[in-house]
Amino acid sequence: MKVLKKFVSVVAKFDEDGITPLRVIWPDGRSFEIDRVIDVRPGASIPAGGLGIKYTCKIAGRERLLFYEEPRWFVEAKSPGV
Repeated sequence: MKVLKKFVSVVAKFDEDGITPLRVIWPDGRSFEIDRVIDVRPGASIPAGGLGIKYTCKIAGRERLLFYEEPRWFVEAKSPGV
């Protein structure tokens, strides 16, 4: 299975401490609250390609990676059948 960038909408707080993502919204309208941001650092998505700020987040009790590649946000998604 190939890993692709899945671009998503993100509700985020921008303040003097930087950018804090609060909610991820999928293109089909599903919305998931980010329970906690565990780590923030510059990083790359090796499988999908891309470089930006890598957020390690807890979403619905699971650890997920969220990337901010200015001006867009993406997650790594598996492409079935590729």
